[in-house]
Amino acid sequence: MQILGLSECADTLVGDEMRRGISGGQKKRATIGEMLVGLARCFFMDDISTGLDSSTTFEIMKFLQQMAHLMDLTMVISLLQPPPETLELFDDIILLCEGQIVYHGPRENATDFFESMGFKCPDRKNVADFLQEVTSKMDQKQYWAGDQNKYQYHTIENFAQSFRTSYLPLLVEDKQCSSNNTGKKKVVKVNASRRISRWNIFKACFSREVLLLKRNSPVHIFKTIQITVMALVISTLFLRTKMSHDSVLDANKYMGALFMAVVIVNFNGMTEIAMTIKRLPTFYKQRELLALPGWALLCSVYLISIPISLLETGLWTCLTYYVIGYAPSIIRFFQHFLVLFSMHQMSMGLYRFLAAIGRTQVMANMLGTAALIAIYILGGFVISKDDLQPWLRWGYWTSPFTYAQNAIALNEFHDKRWATEFYYNNANTVGEAILMIRGLLTEWHWYWICVAILFGYSLVFNIFSIFALEFMNSPHKHQLNIKTTKANFVNHRQMAENGNSSNDQAILPFRPLSLVFDHIHYFVDMPKEIANNGATEKKLQLLQDVSGAFRPGVLTALMGITGAGKTTLLDVLAGRKTGGYIEGTIKIAGYPKKQETFSRISGYCEQSDIHSPNLTVHESLKFSAWLRLPSNVKPHQRDMFIEEVMSLVELTDLKNAMVGIPGATGLSAEQRKRLTIAVELVASPSIIFMDEPTTGLDARAAAIVMRTVRKTVDTGRTVVCTIHQPSIEIFESFDEV
Repeated sequence: MQILGLSECADTLVGDEMRRGISGGQKKRATIGEMLVGLARCFFMDDISTGLDSSTTFEIMKFLQQMAHLMDLTMVISLLQPPPETLELFDDIILLCEGQIVYHGPRENATDFFESMGFKCPDRKNVADFLQEVTSKMDQKQYWAGDQNKYQYHTIENFAQSFRTSYLPLLVEDKQCSSNNTGKKKVVKVNASRRISRWNIFKACFSREVLLLKRNSPVHIFKTIQITVMALVISTLFLRTKMSHDSVLDANKYMGALFMAVVIVNFNGMTEIAMTIKRLPTFYKQRELLALPGWALLCSVYLISIPISLLETGLWTCLTYYVIGYAPSIIRFFQHFLVLFSMHQMSMGLYRFLAAIGRTQVMANMLGTAALIAIYILGGFVISKDDLQPWLRWGYWTSPFTYAQNAIALNEFHDKRWATEFYYNNANTVGEAILMIRGLLTEWHWYWICVAILFGYSLVFNIFSIFALEFMNSPHKHQLNIKTTKANFVNHRQMAENGNSSNDQAILPFRPLSLVFDHIHYFVDMPKEIANNGATEKKLQLLQDVSGAFRPGVLTALMGITGAGKTTLLDVLAGRKTGGYIEGTIKIAGYPKKQETFSRISGYCEQSDIHSPNLTVHESLKFSAWLRLPSNVKPHQRDMFIEEVMSLVELTDLKNAMVGIPGATGLSAEQRKRLTIAVELVASPSIIFMDEPTTGLDARAAAIVMRTVRKTVDTGRTVVCTIHQPSIEIFESFDEV
């Protein structure tokens, strides 16, 4: 943790889109650390420098280099915009372009290979940027070392063919052969010795679930309060002073109270859908690493659910049983509790299984709702068994609600106080009569059979959940979107042919505005983790006496190491902080800032690209324009403006492409980043905040984004960007720092 720079946030929650936690760079380092603490011998790391500053990236890469050399590890790492000092830490380089290997060999020979083809890296040029741009049609000509009149565009196929016929593939083959000195027996022995016992896997998983139970305590507290309130409401509706037990009509009221008890206990188990869905992304990642099997997760969750179920059903039983006035026998009290407990366990197992096969919140909720309706309708209370169509009788016997309702009714109506004489068919008492009228079972031995069946359902659903987790893939794991990829290649080439010939942004009416902030202080309540370590202050200061100004037509870079407070400052200025304490003054064009007005004249490009996956690029921009452009903008002006914005960020050829799910389908990371900027630009704001707009992009894509930002600034807008690891070209595109 010290090497990765995570010591200062060791006790901080990771957080997500809805819960504030560690920064984006710290999350990336936590991901790296999660992989390094294992026993792997081969590492594949994708864009691990995203969101990190140059110094942190260098320290991490230096550590990885030492690990690879000292421990004889294999590491393959993809980086975007690596600084020169970071690139020098690598031994070999693989340059991939449009699915073809253009170069694979020693790092120091990479520039020599391209020089042999007539392209030379300038002295002030970053070698990494040169390698990425030399294959681009738009950028290739500037690196031509020969006569400019004799220059011809070298295609990707030409580079790949030259590489295949050079001496470099032979060198790679020699390295591969020299690395195969160890025998297979040794490898098998090493792998076998590194296996972790199933008991240790279960203990680790169980410990994590106990920790998550503590962290999710607000959820369980809310569920406890919810079931308490519902118990009090039901108790007052069926108050014992208004409930007698002398006739079938009286028994029918008790039957309704029993029905409500089973229904609410079943509903209470539906929270398992959301909690299981929340676990799945992390589980799928760990399962693919062969670190966590499905049985370990489900067994841990099941064991932890038992005391929760005992608490909730016990609370319901204690609050309702004697208030409503069920059979006063203590034995029947515990038998009543046993039915509700078994029903709750069945419910949690059912919804856990539906979440495991649905795998998304929408699909799991749909399956859960359908299952809920089915088991209620076929459970024998809403529609009596005798009233069901013959071809639906199988549904009655397969519904878990059938057995819960029968068991809880048998426990109540077999009590001696329901022994008042009443003749109905073969029934001689009120208790037997109400059971027969409702189409329920009448023999007492069915009570234990029904309870056993409910526990059996719980066991079966949990076993099915294990199989679903073991064998079903993540819903976001799909094949590559070939159409989008091809469109991306076409976009690159057509964009290269067009060069910078795109017109300036169509100007919609806006007023250039300056933003001045003076003596900004920002405090948050002292986190419990820090307070427990001996901190005496009640507040933690994140921003201290920060002053500055952003002017129209000036592109400002906000720089600093990871965790310096760049995003925090942007959030404070943009009015996006929902908690904490802000001191100081913020003025827009000389007037105090009013958040209601400021929200209409400003845009904010977040570090995380959040878009609707089921919309196209054009639809996303059109929807943003509908909501944010003034009403006096005519429809044809709005459509023209959207087209101009797409041209600016070079998304025209992808206008009909689905946004998709990050890392699975749809747009790539750099295309999503450009879409994020476009969504804000279509609002025609006067002030734009951009949180790390080039993070996650390669040198060429970052240049496209910064060219777009530069054009936006040239229209007279005020633009502020936080930036990490800028190349020379990107850094020089800023006016102020």
